Amino acid sequence: MLSKVRASDGMTAQSTRHRRGPLAPAAFLLSMLLVGGCAQHTDDDRTGDDGQARPSAPAATGSGTGTASAAAEQTQQPSGTSAGRPAGCSTDDTDQAVPTRSPADLRWMTYRTDLLPASPTAGPLKVEGPVWSCFARTPLGGVLAIHAIWAKMGGSDWKAVTEKQMARGPGRDQLVAKRSELPDDDKTGAPGSDGTYLGFRFLTASKDQVTAMILMRLPDGRYAAGTASAVWEDGDWKLRPTLTGSISESITPVGGTDGFVLWGAGKSS
Repeated sequence: MLSKVRASDGMTAQSTRHRRGPLAPAAFLLSMLLVGGCAQHTDDDRTGDDGQARPSAPAATGSGTGTASAAAEQTQQPSGTSAGRPAGCSTDDTDQAVPTRSPADLRWMTYRTDLLPASPTAGPLKVEGPVWSCFARTPLGGVLAIHAIWAKMGGSDWKAVTEKQMARGPGRDQLVAKRSELPDDDKTGAPGSDGTYLGFRFLTASKDQVTAMILMRLPDGRYAAGTASAVWEDGDWKLRPTLTGSISESITPVGGTDGFVLWGAGKSS
């Protein structure tokens, strides 16, 4: 969704390129708006772009050229792992602190036009087509899972991802019903050309649920934050849609990066 599956889905070092457009042209925003439950914005919803300092695009910190390389970075079985994990999935879940800085092992993975944050220790440790799974049962693992799951909901991969990575319940049923009526939007273009994921702010965090605001910069330079939740289910984080079938609880314009932890940097002051 800020997203065509490339044969080289995996850790990559790509620069971000922008194009002009309306407030919410990015596929991830579009799909959330269409599915419902998100705040609608107009050009009158100014977000402080006049004179607002723009953060630089996330700098990739890792390399790799395929899904195999992304998953192969984790071959050891670390200590502190959770029981009940799917076969082949083992993570270190000891660090339950809410992150106040970007992880030191931050990587960027490419999905269609999206650059998605990832960590060789917090996940995703398994990459099976569009399904990126095996996240640490930690707040960091939860927020990484939110990015990896909702970025897939605008295009043709949404069914496979929903089946495996959406929490069970009436919200998922509503989402499937609504999303089935919408066309797929398989974006093409350079990574980052449809918008950029910049950072996050936790609202709640535990071993069973995380709720976070995800900071995004749109192609026209303005900022928005989407609020989403993930729950621990069947040994991994699953995105929890709202009861009305939206993958985001809200989307609001924001004036900049203040108050968010930025990927690749510390917390913005």
